[in-house]
Amino acid sequence: MTFVRPVITALWTLACLLSAASAQAQGVTKTSILIGQSSPFSGSNKELGDDIREGIQAYFKQANAAGGINGRTLELVALDDANDAKRSGENARILIEQRGVLALIGYASATLSLPALPFVEKSKLAFVGPFTGAEPMRTFRRNVFNIRASYADELEKIVDFYTTTGMKKFSVIHYDDAVGKENLAAVETALTRRGLKLASIGTLKRNQTDLGAAVSEVVTAAPDVVIATTLYKTTGDFIKSAKKAGSNAQFASTSFVGASALASELGDQGTGVVVAQVVPPFARTSVPIVREYQAAIEKSLGKKDFSFTSLESYIGAKVLGEAIRRSGANPTREGLMKTLDSMQNFNVGGYVVDFSPTNHNGSRFVELTAIGKAGRFVH
Repeated sequence: MTFVRPVITALWTLACLLSAASAQAQGVTKTSILIGQSSPFSGSNKELGDDIREGIQAYFKQANAAGGINGRTLELVALDDANDAKRSGENARILIEQRGVLALIGYASATLSLPALPFVEKSKLAFVGPFTGAEPMRTFRRNVFNIRASYADELEKIVDFYTTTGMKKFSVIHYDDAVGKENLAAVETALTRRGLKLASIGTLKRNQTDLGAAVSEVVTAAPDVVIATTLYKTTGDFIKSAKKAGSNAQFASTSFVGASALASELGDQGTGVVVAQVVPPFARTSVPIVREYQAAIEKSLGKKDFSFTSLESYIGAKVLGEAIRRSGANPTREGLMKTLDSMQNFNVGGYVVDFSPTNHNGSRFVELTAIGKAGRFVH
């Protein structure tokens, strides 16, 4: 008996340690829950990554100040990928396998999200709110939960708006990659429905800085409308160059651009540029989630630095937080995905997210806004 008791005690201690290690590997401890993010916090798209992180952090701080989720604080582990797909994939491996996060959130594009998927699928954890409406991320995947509408939804809205005003000559600029080509196809489809064809196309590499040939190709066709599907630096440079070349076209963009970043990039030349949005305007305080978001951002940052991007990521963080809460006292990676599957018609506060076991595209909300004076948005 004197020998058996120490052995039982040792085995019990080992079991407890293994249980604790297992919980840690799932990103859940007695006091905290780890959530992972990879975004560009350096380089030309730093402002976009910062905005996404600030929205997530604002929700996490608000939730933690109210006692956390089921008594645990939410902690964001955010890694810089500098808008490099190879780094975003490696960051996913580090976050999942080394840091042991419960879920991933807030990747800044489809290009950055796709390299993370093999690690996400292998570890069976939820990938929530990627900042993209690209089709490769919207085709049903067990682990991916999209909060927002697709780029195809946005482009249909843009084309519909301008054609109803009588405009018929459309041009598009897009990146020369899978997502860029899908955006091009979505514009062509929307125009075909209305018996129209593109007047010209500007094809660009992701990090291309010399836009001269593309600008000339588009401007020579004298389009009524130029639709941009590129990030804010490329889009801003293109618009400024096109205007300098004498273009009188209307310019419109998908939400992918990063609306506030584009307004900042364009300055006085941004007035009248239309940007599709997949969340309510961040100044529309009649919407409950907007009021909540504004208060949380101001408290988190110490200033009223609002944007569509951080509002979108705040909503994504709130959806994830609610799913963790519903998962109970001991959330797990697989359990969290099952909970997200059951979040049908979840009203975040005037914005509805609807998931099911066969549909992980939570919203099709699209609204058009325009950049006004001093970079403010008109809606």
